[in-house]
Amino acid sequence: MRLLLFIALSLCLNGQEKANVILILADDLGVSDTSLGGSKLYQTPNLERLAKRGVYFTNAYAASPLCSPTRSSILTGQNPARTGFTAPHGHLENVVLTARAGKAAAPSKRQVSPVSVNRLSTEYLSLGKVFKNAGYKTAHFGKWHLGKSPYSPLEHGFDIDIPHWPGPGPAGSFVAPWRYPNFKENYPGEHIDDRLGDEIAKYISENKDQPFFINFWQFSVHAPFNAKQELIDKYRKLIDKNNPQHNPVYAAMVESMDDSIGKVIDALETNKLMEKTIIVFFSDNGGNIHSVVDGTTATSNKPFRGGKASIYEGGTHVPAIVVWPNQTKTGVRNDSLIQSEDLYASILEMAALPVDYQQAKDSISFVPVLKGQGAKRKQVFTYFPHSPNVPDCVPPSAALRIGDWKLIKVFHDNPDLTDRFELYNLANDQGEMLNLASQNPEKVKSMNEVIDQYLSKSACIKPIKNPKYNSKFIQSSGKLKARGHGIFSKDKAGLYIRKYADNQDMSFTLPTPALKAGKYTLQMDIRSLSAKGDILVKGFSPGTKVTDFTKINLVDDGLWHQSTHPFTVIKTPSKVMKFILDFPQGQLHLRSLKILDENKDQVINLKF
Repeated sequence: MRLLLFIALSLCLNGQEKANVILILADDLGVSDTSLGGSKLYQTPNLERLAKRGVYFTNAYAASPLCSPTRSSILTGQNPARTGFTAPHGHLENVVLTARAGKAAAPSKRQVSPVSVNRLSTEYLSLGKVFKNAGYKTAHFGKWHLGKSPYSPLEHGFDIDIPHWPGPGPAGSFVAPWRYPNFKENYPGEHIDDRLGDEIAKYISENKDQPFFINFWQFSVHAPFNAKQELIDKYRKLIDKNNPQHNPVYAAMVESMDDSIGKVIDALETNKLMEKTIIVFFSDNGGNIHSVVDGTTATSNKPFRGGKASIYEGGTHVPAIVVWPNQTKTGVRNDSLIQSEDLYASILEMAALPVDYQQAKDSISFVPVLKGQGAKRKQVFTYFPHSPNVPDCVPPSAALRIGDWKLIKVFHDNPDLTDRFELYNLANDQGEMLNLASQNPEKVKSMNEVIDQYLSKSACIKPIKNPKYNSKFIQSSGKLKARGHGIFSKDKAGLYIRKYADNQDMSFTLPTPALKAGKYTLQMDIRSLSAKGDILVKGFSPGTKVTDFTKINLVDDGLWHQSTHPFTVIKTPSKVMKFILDFPQGQLHLRSLKILDENKDQVINLKF
């Protein structure tokens, strides 16, 4: 009897009866941010429930390290290089439907980034339209970030859109009071994840007798960083400072995200729809390692390098689960390469709906993988022609993974404005710390040819050389004077320093009060966000002898360290302190700099 039921259900899902489809997209959830990904802090039992019913992909990639571009790739089946949607600008007021070359950049920058599309054109046959045309009930819940009306979910095939919000994150807060114009909390302190889970459960119950497509794009775990106080208190007791993931607020946010998924699963089970529903879980980019919450970073993507807005693995390597009842092995892990644009063709094929490959040129169905027939995708291409100031950001670049090899092409980034390359073997170096480009010129050449061929084929708008670039330009902010290939930025939390490239000098100077000859101690509050190596510090006055060097070793753990370093001023007064960044590349954060005299009774605070 059970066998007959299994065969009957399989036939239904193969086309005689339409399967329901739920696409769940987390926001900023890194591959290491779940218990499935190895987290020792974050608790995601409902994702584990899904994984037990389906396939967990260990080599899933977002098309971009930022949200809007990845979202556009999912709905169209096109890489952001082709759509021109390369930046997270879907909330901006001006409308840009066609990418174009940029015009200007600061003289410290070697490239000018293109202007990104910021609306998903309604000319696309987006996923919602395909399902609606096939007779499905369609609903979008949560974040959109691809443009407000007339480019909202309602114009892309969805019958309803809750809460109908175009912003990059939740309106005001995760915990009520909210600021959605037409969507109010049911009770004080209601969490938006809980509410959306309840709304979806209600929708499932009301539409259980007809096929539906639910696009559940979660607000979690994007900024702003707030959560239920009881969950924050729960995780404060579980924090281990030796664990790179040690933020109780973020941990609480992850649990609320997972709870909302649990509400969806429960609703399917209650309405006896679990065996008739395809579920896909994905994330739009890697975890946020640049925002500071309660004095520490939001999360860590280790063992991977970088995070949100970085082209390194931590920015694009994401968690992915596919549940296709009675069509796949369950509770298994698969290491096949898949990318976010593949969701378009794969979801439609699982639902037995036609795929318009004239549009979905970059979408490669992974249905054969689910059926145990092997992977069709042999490479992963990432195009990110922008450079936000975040840990391990890279100047405008493209990346290609083929097998275990990954090549990053950084446009116009050598001193002579030729392209710079980074090559990594991910099998031996998943942290992308050992650049093998100089040792493998033929590998660089062959992979770069593949990148160039795709850039040409997709007709993408590429970064251009900055005509105003000045190699001798000195970045100045307050008393700080900086020189070299990188970015310096200041905020209330201190000074952020990002060095871009190996073997390229970078330094900054700060004026000090006149220091007489004698012994002193330099005291620094410093943390490395990706930098491995040393800082060399010396004091000098123009035309005088230099004091001895002080070497500061960087501990790359994302934690604050107070370093004390004795140094000596000789002969004439020292009036300037120079910091030479003697590490290959990466980012660090300075919170305070103090000089103490020999008796440590005089403290001089150096201002940034």
